[in-house]
Amino acid sequence: MASVAVVDAAPAVIDAAPGLTLRRGAVQVLVTVARSLAIFVPVFLVATFVTFALRALSGLSPAHSQLGEEATPEAVARIEHEWGLDQPFLVQYWHWLGDVLHGDLGRSWTNGVDVTTLIAEGLAISLSVATLAMVIGVVFGFAFGALAALRRGTWIDRSITAVLTLFSIMPPFVIGILLVEIFAVGLGWFPSGGYVPFGVGISPWFSHLLLPALALSFDAIADVARQLRAGLVGAYSENYVTGAVVRGLGRRRIFFRHVLPNGVGPALAVLGLKFPVIIGASVVTEWIFGLQGFGRFANDAAQAGDVPEVQGVLVVSIVLVVSFNLIVNLVLGRITPAAHRGV
Repeated sequence: MASVAVVDAAPAVIDAAPGLTLRRGAVQVLVTVARSLAIFVPVFLVATFVTFALRALSGLSPAHSQLGEEATPEAVARIEHEWGLDQPFLVQYWHWLGDVLHGDLGRSWTNGVDVTTLIAEGLAISLSVATLAMVIGVVFGFAFGALAALRRGTWIDRSITAVLTLFSIMPPFVIGILLVEIFAVGLGWFPSGGYVPFGVGISPWFSHLLLPALALSFDAIADVARQLRAGLVGAYSENYVTGAVVRGLGRRRIFFRHVLPNGVGPALAVLGLKFPVIIGASVVTEWIFGLQGFGRFANDAAQAGDVPEVQGVLVVSIVLVVSFNLIVNLVLGRITPAAHRGV
């Protein structure tokens, strides 16, 4: 009878295993999100507080933007009262922070337009270019890195390393100029600049994005490929790979089941660092290709001394970076445990 009880209970244990796995996955996701929020909140508060402090120390005022440097003290006081700048600094910061949490980034000092609207217009362009650049970086970076690792020590590995070194030292604006000269001016395959919304059509939208995205992707290709190669080569030297070979598993199964899940971590981690780099490098690239994107908007806002616009850029940048790193961490959390499952 005891043996029957054990047999009857076995299916229950097996059936419970998937549910247990799902619960563990959910807990891991919640832990990752909690850690990201624990980093995001203090960084956000410190960064925005410092920005406000710099504004106060710089003496910048919307009165000078609207009235000029010859404005009378009375006129300056009236404008600053309208903008609430005559209140204590902490009160200003608290009111602004509350508005931000409700999705209101304030109004531009230069033209009074809603900052959220201005940023959204440029952000759509920059995110399109940055996303395409990241896709190119991931596809070609993974291809080069995997090929170099699989052919490690051969002329293919050395050739790929040399090409990646060349990619990493070429500034995006130099690559952008070369791409325009070759593919836009010389061959006429792509437009030399401008932006077409996605709603107009996929083909014109993609053709206007490809060259600036390529210009921004070279550094990502190099970093992803180098990190992936190093991770895969390290994984190949581990004991579990040797054990899989001894058990007679095929090379393809060993690669996808054991080597890739364990070696892909550094390459995915570097993506979290490349995204803000691509956004930052887009300032010059957007000038070359005539794009009114987020990077160019940030540059213009800083030069004009438009504090609400600069603060809005800071808030959006922090949210973008934290969100992208959260996605990378979630992907890492899903891939890494796969390396520890059974054959």
